[in-house]
Amino acid sequence: MKPFWKSLLIILVLGAGGGYYWWKTQPGKAGEAAPASEKSAKAERKGGGRRGAGGPVSVETVTVTRQSMPIVVDAVGTIEPEQSVVVRPQVNGAVQAVLFKEGDYVKRGQVLFRIDPRQMQSAVEQFQATVTRDQAQLAQAREQESRLRPLMEKDYITRQEFDVAATQVKALEATSDANRAVLNQAKLQLSYAEISAPLAGRTGNLSVKAGNLVTAGNAPATLVIINSTQPILASLSVPQRQMEEIRRYWNTPDLKVQIKTNPSGPVMGEGPLIFMDNTVNTQTGTILLKARLKNEKEELWPGQFVSARITLTIEKDVIVLPDAAVQPGQDRPFVFVVKDGKATMQPVQVARQVDNLVVIAKGLEGNEQVVINVPPTLADGAAVQLRDGRGSDGKGERTGGKGKREAKGDESSKGDGKKSTE
Repeated sequence: MKPFWKSLLIILVLGAGGGYYWWKTQPGKAGEAAPASEKSAKAERKGGGRRGAGGPVSVETVTVTRQSMPIVVDAVGTIEPEQSVVVRPQVNGAVQAVLFKEGDYVKRGQVLFRIDPRQMQSAVEQFQATVTRDQAQLAQAREQESRLRPLMEKDYITRQEFDVAATQVKALEATSDANRAVLNQAKLQLSYAEISAPLAGRTGNLSVKAGNLVTAGNAPATLVIINSTQPILASLSVPQRQMEEIRRYWNTPDLKVQIKTNPSGPVMGEGPLIFMDNTVNTQTGTILLKARLKNEKEELWPGQFVSARITLTIEKDVIVLPDAAVQPGQDRPFVFVVKDGKATMQPVQVARQVDNLVVIAKGLEGNEQVVINVPPTLADGAAVQLRDGRGSDGKGERTGGKGKREAKGDESSKGDGKKSTE
């Protein structure tokens, strides 16, 4: 390399190093960077005073109230008929007519089936003739006895002849009674040719049609099943630990059962408890209860699964909160009580929960402002602000006035924005 180019390269390197050193040692540049970072930090702290981690937490509150609340026991069960009858034939024969449609509601005593009665009618007529003959013979024997009695008293005939006539009367009386009983049995069999409903209820599936042969005996065919549906029973299984409490309120005015086909649906029936089983089921640890429901509209059906709420009594003047206000704790549940713009953690004792309301046994006195739908950032002693626009002190006018002053300040800052830029 030539000496000229070497000298030029050395001069360029030294010049670049000197320029870099001069730029780093300038005090004005560093001085401007520091105030800018300080201004940014101050701006962040100023903004964080309202919306950052150090500002008040926006919450929604509810007032603790006192009201009447029921003591309830929830259970599941099934609907069953109060009465159920399997209709079977009591005589042999062909079904002559079916006088209802399957699924119909039938009344007590209504004729359902008619079996061919001709054979049974013939038997009735036969035994009726036998009884008529016996009555005629008996009448003749009694007349013979009445004629022989005065003759026997005057010794015109022997005592033995009169005794024969008297014995003949008694024998004919016995024969007549026996044949009358057979006649009554034949009439009873004839009455079985018409099968009537033994109770009012809803008919089920029809097992025979007109023309089918049916037989009576040890295992007669099932014709139809009738279930009573008005009223109807709800069979419930309740844990044995609640048995003592149920027995305490048994036969009290407030004790009632409400039935729903869907836990979140409307009440389909209401009625009293009428039965408690005398044995606890050792396999499930439950006891069987039954409630009677009017079921006037037949909204409940036998075999249907239902959910039940047993109201034992109504407890008056208890402290009630929405369940969204109660938070689980390590030792026991707690709530956040808002007072003087701060949220304070208050331990409580929950007595029971009914739907979305919680009954508080201890920890609150009533009329406190309690936070519901607790934000995850809320802590004990934190400053809070109500979401409905009121200040944390609950005075809307003060908060509203502050909002107006802030809006006015914003307008003034816009007006002199050019001056500030300068």
